[in-house]
Amino acid sequence: MNSLLQRFFPSQPEIKPLVPGVYHAMVAEEGVDPYRLHLRIEADDRAVLIVNAATVLHLNPTAVVHALAIVQGKTAEEAAAMVTERYRVSKKQALEDHLALREQILTIATQPDIDPVMFFNLEREDPLSIPPAAPYRVDLALTYRLDGAGSIDPLAGKRVDRELDTEEWKAVLSKLWDVGVPHVTFTGGEPTLLDTLPDLIQHAEDLGMVTGVLTDGHRFINDGYLKQLEAAGLDHILLTWSDDAPDFNARLQHALDTDVFTAVHITLTPHNIDAAWSFLASCAELGVPAVSLSISEHSDLLKDALLSMRERAAETGLELIWDLPAPYSTSNPISLELEEQPQGAGRAWLYIEPDGDVLPAQGINQVLGNLLRDGWEAVWKKANAFGHA
Repeated sequence: MNSLLQRFFPSQPEIKPLVPGVYHAMVAEEGVDPYRLHLRIEADDRAVLIVNAATVLHLNPTAVVHALAIVQGKTAEEAAAMVTERYRVSKKQALEDHLALREQILTIATQPDIDPVMFFNLEREDPLSIPPAAPYRVDLALTYRLDGAGSIDPLAGKRVDRELDTEEWKAVLSKLWDVGVPHVTFTGGEPTLLDTLPDLIQHAEDLGMVTGVLTDGHRFINDGYLKQLEAAGLDHILLTWSDDAPDFNARLQHALDTDVFTAVHITLTPHNIDAAWSFLASCAELGVPAVSLSISEHSDLLKDALLSMRERAAETGLELIWDLPAPYSTSNPISLELEEQPQGAGRAWLYIEPDGDVLPAQGINQVLGNLLRDGWEAVWKKANAFGHA
């Protein structure tokens, strides 16, 4: 009887899970320059695909098989066959999905000024809520100094007693890449006060990482400095808006004139609401693609203004960035940024202070270890325990 059933209802072959790990390739297509792909597959068959060390693309399990086929040099038809073997998808649909993913990757690889984080058929919050094998992003506070005179925010100054040097930061970057971190941001304080910032960006670029800088942009008036950062491989900028910086729009315009994706962070205070509304209204005309919004204190006035500005930004087509920290400064008290802290702290992202101490996120002052003194496994174990608390 069993043999008869098997003749008419043969059992499906067991589909082995994809092997977690990092896969990479240089892809050459007719008519375009070759581009780099790094694919990091998770144990649950989700993945991130890093395109040209410039954009992180989050993938669902079906898209992962398509991406793996591209990295392995398969044709579109071979990729569709790989998907239909694993999932209940028609060959026609699998082929359409594969071509759509190839087109998106090609667009990311060949167009400048692209959003550094994208999602393929996923909600932004979805992949960040699931514990990954390593963080998707780590924020590196290079210094807590705010200006050339060495002024340090009082809150930040209590946190650290030294700053890592350039070679130590390079060692941190290499360690993060080795465990699978695809994306780092350089923040502070004011990260551009570190003269070797271009060297750190270049080191991360050489490894294959996506890089961003969170800054007040005071050095952006110097076109030569911005060209240094761009040439080193910088992928995105979050520029902190200030209503009392008369040259802010000039700083912003210099950044927008590069091929680096540039967004603006606005912190609302009781004294700058009108100026903030005026600036927000000008963003589309200036060519700003995205904004990040927060408040300086939890008052009804500022909460109402924040909600209204979020709605207005969305109506005018501005993308809302909600998961990047704002640089430490007296106008951005970090403890007040955390009321709506996304659920990725300690799992989707981590924060490293100027002395190498690792926190779940900026402003969450629970030290998980020090990346120079402690092994990654110990740090990540504590991070996961925090993420599940």
